[in-house]
Amino acid sequence: MKTKKKIILLLVFLLLLGSIYALGTSRRTIAEDEETIGSDPVYNKEDYAAATFAGGCFWCMEPPFRKLSGVIDVISGYTGGDTENPTYEEVTAGGTGHVEAVQIIYDENRISYDSLLEVYWRQINPTDDGGQFVDRGFSYTSAIFYHDENQRVLAESSKEALEESNRYDSPLVTPIREAKTFYPAEEYHQNYAEKNPLRYNFYTRNSGRDEYLDGIWGDDREYEVSHNFNGFVKPSDEKLRERLTPLQYRVTQEDGTEPAFNNEYWDNKEEGIYVDIVSGEPLFSSRDMYDSKTGWPSFTRPLVPENIVEREDRKLFMVRVEVRSKHGDSHLGHVFEDGPEPTGLRYCMNSAALRFIPKEELRNEGYGEFESLFEN
Repeated sequence: MKTKKKIILLLVFLLLLGSIYALGTSRRTIAEDEETIGSDPVYNKEDYAAATFAGGCFWCMEPPFRKLSGVIDVISGYTGGDTENPTYEEVTAGGTGHVEAVQIIYDENRISYDSLLEVYWRQINPTDDGGQFVDRGFSYTSAIFYHDENQRVLAESSKEALEESNRYDSPLVTPIREAKTFYPAEEYHQNYAEKNPLRYNFYTRNSGRDEYLDGIWGDDREYEVSHNFNGFVKPSDEKLRERLTPLQYRVTQEDGTEPAFNNEYWDNKEEGIYVDIVSGEPLFSSRDMYDSKTGWPSFTRPLVPENIVEREDRKLFMVRVEVRSKHGDSHLGHVFEDGPEPTGLRYCMNSAALRFIPKEELRNEGYGEFESLFEN
């Protein structure tokens, strides 16, 4: 009997040991996968565009782009060379042809490549071909890697404009190169500033980077991203169906109406602005919002009248005035002549067609021009 119990105990122990080993193996696999992809993206890269920039230490290149509205992810890595799957030690030792770089995944409908270029130039010394600041060697040199012909043209135009600005006494040597395979760096390099704030701040203060950039750019170092809606290209129907919820799609693309008193913004009391869910163009302000008792967000006037298109609507056996966005061509709602002063109008909108941006987030979202509306 004792022998039998020992055998049973031994089998239980072996089963537990096997489970622990399997768990450990699965965890190591996940960790290895994370190191392979660099960060843990939960998005489909095919839905977005990529921009790749080199500017010395990639720890310092990540934060300025991470805070931009429209940027989905920023990944530190290596590119430009022919060595496959290089390690940090191999790249910094030289001979791989790779440089430290960041790859930015961004939504072209919310931020332009031009804006990313403007932010990029404010992070580097484009006159130094031997490295960046205290980091010396080829792997720390600057470069713009274009992914298509449009990016190449924009990058070259941006560089020419910077040269003509006479901001620098020396020629700009940052090359503009065709993008090659981008290899994400090891996981401990990803989002380093957030993971290691003390070390990151010590590095930026003592590397000479901040002092140099402040001296070159001054108050212009913080670039305010702006939106160019005239260049907005409406996504395909397939993309819209992927990006919008069924309700958002039905309202904006099929002229639908959401339920009254059961929508996101009908009783929103926060201060800020409302933009088109498709294009991002600014439409209405909370300063012009009022409780119409209808159950939908209502405004006395548009924030930017040029972004509003009004059309006669004869559906449902009545004549109404439909309101659409100019650049996104989204159905927003209707306007009626039963509103309060000073306009006497009621812009009755669908929450599903709008995205609300609180006043505290206006600058970060690229709508800094509207901050003054909420100063008093």
